[in-house]
Amino acid sequence: MSSERGTAAQDERQQAGGRRRFLAAAIAGSALAASGCQTVTLPDIDIGIGVKTRVPPGEVRRRSFTTRDGTRLSYLEAGRGRPVVMIPGWSQTAAMFNEQILALSAQYRVIAVDMRGHGDSAKPAHGYRIARLATDLHELLDGLALEKVTLVGHSMGCAVIWSHWDMYPNRRIHSLILIDQAPCTTYGPQWTESQKSEAGAVFSPQSLYETAAALAGPGGDRVTAGMINDMFFTKAYPGSKLKHALSENLKFPREHAAALLIDHASQDWRDTIARIDVPTLVVGGEASFFTPKSQRWIASQIRGAKVEIFGADEGGGHFMFMENASKFNRIALDFLSKA
Repeated sequence: MSSERGTAAQDERQQAGGRRRFLAAAIAGSALAASGCQTVTLPDIDIGIGVKTRVPPGEVRRRSFTTRDGTRLSYLEAGRGRPVVMIPGWSQTAAMFNEQILALSAQYRVIAVDMRGHGDSAKPAHGYRIARLATDLHELLDGLALEKVTLVGHSMGCAVIWSHWDMYPNRRIHSLILIDQAPCTTYGPQWTESQKSEAGAVFSPQSLYETAAALAGPGGDRVTAGMINDMFFTKAYPGSKLKHALSENLKFPREHAAALLIDHASQDWRDTIARIDVPTLVVGGEASFFTPKSQRWIASQIRGAKVEIFGADEGGGHFMFMENASKFNRIALDFLSKA
């Protein structure tokens, strides 16, 4: 029992520290934004809208799909077999999953999506809310006629999955991989440290709006650089790769990023998570600003769910699938083979 209390106390201390790092990174910014970077581009083949033909194993292609509201979504595709659809986090791109696309496409048809406004997708003036992104996902799955899909979400990508489940429960979904997202990102005024830790909450309402205002302001690029440099990755992650991550993030206009952050961080998915009934793998990191306690809570709510927490010395930050791709891919392939 004393060990459990010690773990809980450690989680709560980590959560409080994570909130401080999150806000400090957002406010402070970084010189990284001005340092320049070179983007690694995967093969880009313009083949039109809603194409359903499969890609030979080992070959990655960029394709596009147009939603019913006329927004062009770009996605990367590789491999054959049961479909695995990957949804990046807030401000991230499909290219962040490069290592997973290459590894998983040996056995599966892998599709990694740039959500609206992100990456190489169109950047309309509307639709920067989780419900709209979930509808985009629904239309993509329907448009490509995908069945028995494994959805893989990182960070906000999990929220898109949860919203999709809420509106289209179990539609076409075979299993889930949920990577490091809090069930509730913003805490209420009366919450205890224990409640904040279990929910994974990092924002107060005021700090959420302050961060969004900073992102939408003239220093938005510096705010983004501060987040990437100081909190998204562990200190062991190479600077050249941080620059690439920053360049991918800045493909999403900062004013749209701010609007989406407010909507994303204002949601509470705890009641939806409890209704999930497909095989699920939950992945977190000891060095993430989202506590391992919150990831274990998610797994506890889904019958039969598995949970994997990367150690801090294993690249166990918010992007553990990039920092320790070999371990992540091994765990994901094992889960997929048994789900």
